[in-house]
Amino acid sequence: MPLLQAFVVPHPPIIIPEIGKGEERKIQDTINAYKKISRIIKELNPDTIIISTPHGSLYSKDFYLAGGELGIGGFANFGAEHILFKVDYDRKLTKAIVEQAKIADVSTKVGDNNFDVMDHGTLVPLYFINKEFKDYKLVRIALSAQTSDSHYKFGECIRKAIDESDERIVYIASGDLSHVLKKDGPYGFNKEGPIFDKIVTEALSKGDWQSLLNIDESFCGMAAECGLRSFLIMAGVLGSDKIKAELLSYEGPFGVGYAIASFTPIFSEDIVMENDNLKMDPYVKLAMDSLEYFMKNGEYMSVPEGLQEELYQKKAGVFVSLKIDGELRGCIGTIKGVTNSIAQEIIRNAVSAGINDPRFYPVSLKELEVLDYSVDVLGSSFPVNNIDELDAKRFGVIVSSGGRRGLLLPNLDGVNTPREQIDIALQKAGIGPEEDYELDAFEVVRHK
Repeated sequence: MPLLQAFVVPHPPIIIPEIGKGEERKIQDTINAYKKISRIIKELNPDTIIISTPHGSLYSKDFYLAGGELGIGGFANFGAEHILFKVDYDRKLTKAIVEQAKIADVSTKVGDNNFDVMDHGTLVPLYFINKEFKDYKLVRIALSAQTSDSHYKFGECIRKAIDESDERIVYIASGDLSHVLKKDGPYGFNKEGPIFDKIVTEALSKGDWQSLLNIDESFCGMAAECGLRSFLIMAGVLGSDKIKAELLSYEGPFGVGYAIASFTPIFSEDIVMENDNLKMDPYVKLAMDSLEYFMKNGEYMSVPEGLQEELYQKKAGVFVSLKIDGELRGCIGTIKGVTNSIAQEIIRNAVSAGINDPRFYPVSLKELEVLDYSVDVLGSSFPVNNIDELDAKRFGVIVSSGGRRGLLLPNLDGVNTPREQIDIALQKAGIGPEEDYELDAFEVVRHK
């Protein structure tokens, strides 16, 4: 199958909150771009992700490919021992790449360890990807000491293996840019640093592979870069494809250049659109479109055409939840439908979740790019006489006393028992634990 999409990403461990301890906020644009491409990868639903990394095993003539069945790794060397990763390797595709390289007279070496230890050039991208998507296999490739042309040629071998595969594949070129951008940076300043970053980011923004190939190797040394050869393998993978190139972010506040770019072969866009499984859930898309429209136009959007019939014909209570990096950013809903349709309910509640949740400041335009949405459509409620009838994963609860009412949705992180659900709902309603209250339950259909 053809390649779905390719990305250039950096790999600074400081971007991991558990390592950066607040310093990562200085590269927030990079974080936002990382989250964006992770959501794209989730929608693409690849079978395999190929990552080329500058920090794998380096050989003078060989390109190293991780062998064995399993890749493991973590950030213990950076003070975050509890962050661990485990991923299955795609041995079939690895073998196919080696075979294509042999035909092209490109030398490779395959690791023979059953448990391959992954480097941070691989782990940082996986940190972000795994927050959105985990159902993939991995091919991990290291650079060699060979020329730029050799790396491009190896990329062409990888592409032949991809084209002959029956798998859906995404390619990620991991690599930082210059390390000598600032006098007070960890590696000091060389004038070649900013020039190198300008050349590379302009080339990435246009998909101009020749400009990358033309960069002199001694100039690269003065710029103290690490990612160019990784990008050149990717360039060989993409080759002469007609692509949509987009530079999503570039930052260098620590004296090291970090760029994120996306490259979409035009034909793969058609494949994505034809595959219904890759489309965003229509309930979630309606919520996202509703909040973005209101934020940009100052009014509610009309119910669009082309939605599922249920959205037009049924009434129901709806809760719209917003999160950023797993943390709640807003949640507003209705227990019963107060508009004429589920679609209208979503439109109203998505806007309210973004700007009217009293627990949070209104969402900013910049935050729209990194919001994660979920939409819960509530079923009819029913009275509960015994707490043993409840299941915190399946049923939400409603408590009421007089005019006070509190609701808690089911299957929430950190809420594991019906008793916890009820206690939180009582707190939300302002009902004391010693007061009498009525208890109802309901089921939801959750769209994410």
